[in-house]
Amino acid sequence: MIETPTLVDQYCHGVLRTELGLGAFEAHLGRTTGPPAPGTTFFDTQTGFAVRRWCPPLLGLEPHCPPARYLARRRELGVLESGRRLLRASGTSTYLVDTGMPGDLTGPDEIAAAGAARAHEIVRLELLAEQVADTSGTVDGLLANLAEAVHGAAATAVAFSSVAGVRPGLVPEPPGPGEVRGAAGRWLAGRRVGEPLTDPVLLRHLLWIAVASGRPLQLRVGVEDPMVLGDFAAATAGLGTDLVLLHGYPYHRQAAHLTSVFPHVYADLGPVLAQTGARAAAVLAETLELAPFGKLLYSSGAHGLPELHVVAAATFRNALGRVLGDWVGEGAWSLADAQRVATMIASGTARRVYGLG
Repeated sequence: MIETPTLVDQYCHGVLRTELGLGAFEAHLGRTTGPPAPGTTFFDTQTGFAVRRWCPPLLGLEPHCPPARYLARRRELGVLESGRRLLRASGTSTYLVDTGMPGDLTGPDEIAAAGAARAHEIVRLELLAEQVADTSGTVDGLLANLAEAVHGAAATAVAFSSVAGVRPGLVPEPPGPGEVRGAAGRWLAGRRVGEPLTDPVLLRHLLWIAVASGRPLQLRVGVEDPMVLGDFAAATAGLGTDLVLLHGYPYHRQAAHLTSVFPHVYADLGPVLAQTGARAAAVLAETLELAPFGKLLYSSGAHGLPELHVVAAATFRNALGRVLGDWVGEGAWSLADAQRVATMIASGTARRVYGLG
């Protein structure tokens, strides 16, 4: 029997402070920004089924109860009490919270209090740049303030993240001063307040400022093939900054491959285990085919719903126990080695990479 220790969630977001109706709740279960197909519901997904499996018992209901009944019980308890029960049942000891998502979301201190855990902030580079641009009237001011803002954030944040920096054609080297000034001038002249940063030169400039900070840099891969980061990983090798690839599914094998090639590259498991539900063990086994075991980190990637923290933790524990337990049962691994690897993935590697102690 593989015992999974308490978890360090190395990448997540806050939870909503407001009560949700059935439609709004259901929208957080989908992987798209649009509605489900006519006549269907996002509860009819692996994530939706996993929520109905793991969350109702934590609120005093039977597993797999109808969504309407579950939401009624959630409203009866209230958003604060239901969130507290759910977060504390996830077995998470530390949350690393990316505060760059929009919406009425709890911050690190609030999620720590609700979950009876610790929490630290991850600073999103794009949002930081947008905030600096909103108060910088000149190119010189923007560039000076941007460097100062990243330096200041590095004093308290455990990591930086970027959701737009990974793209096909990413040039691995830092842009030259002339390139950066030209891109900054165009951005200031044409942007509206609150407009997201998409300029590839400025995004690359941001990545390299973050690399120079020495803080781990989390790069959201999403649906891009992580191999586009190969040259960037090579260029940053030996500089003292770890790169953590976020949410590589369905290219999880490619992300795992990069962790095996570069000593400073890591990968998280992310919300894919919750999204694949009953198939999570198969996805985890595929990742473990290529990645050194000390290069994988647990994360929920949860956003908005405390239920997603529960589902991510439960499916991770279940998948890890099944995969490693099978290998122990076959005699391929010893139980002691399986337990050691489980601890590394669940919390140990994150504590080492982020200096959590």
